[in-house]
Amino acid sequence: MVKKLKNAKVPVFDAQAFLDSAGLGRVVRKFRGKETVFAQGAPARNVMYIQEGGVKLTVVNETGKEAVVAIVGPGDFFGEGCLAGQSKCMATAITVAPTTVLVIEKDEMIRALHEEHEFSDRFIAHMLGRNIRVEEDLIDQLFNSSEKRLARTLLLLARYGKQDEPQMILPKVSQEMLAEMIGTTRPRVNFFMNKFRKLGFIQYNNSQVHINKSLLSVVLHD
Repeated sequence: MVKKLKNAKVPVFDAQAFLDSAGLGRVVRKFRGKETVFAQGAPARNVMYIQEGGVKLTVVNETGKEAVVAIVGPGDFFGEGCLAGQSKCMATAITVAPTTVLVIEKDEMIRALHEEHEFSDRFIAHMLGRNIRVEEDLIDQLFNSSEKRLARTLLLLARYGKQDEPQMILPKVSQEMLAEMIGTTRPRVNFFMNKFRKLGFIQYNNSQVHINKSLLSVVLHD
């Protein structure tokens, strides 16, 4: 029998280490670009955390019309609806680049939220940030031009304003997807992307888009 030392310290829980590694109730999975992580209507059993890459969430209505509702990147959670009683996935999650995801079983996620305060605080901060983003997206759709909406979307994809440094180089996303995200047409997206490129706000080639911080001037301009 191993005796505990009287002054032995309990190991400190490291939230980032938990999210960076596999363990009991969680597994790391790697996906290729444009690969389905889960489909709309599938059983909702896990919470996902993105270690690398990115995922777009799309919803299809009864008539077959598809809409992109969000794009999430490194440090983001998705699939958290299972914690609120959702039995089925409300959206389809598809990778936009080679992506590494930590898949956390629902019961393990609940345990960690109840027992590990650091992890719980981090997850709550994520959910509050997600709610703020939804409100900002709605205001953006109601009041801003398609040019501003596109500039804001590109900056968000570049993670501008996050605590970590913005990555600024994105896997090239299709203009069709950008059009769906901001609620306009592909020709309009093509027009503004060319305009941004000529003004030096962005550069892109066949595989990548480089976002310059100067693109923020489009969002701030009245």
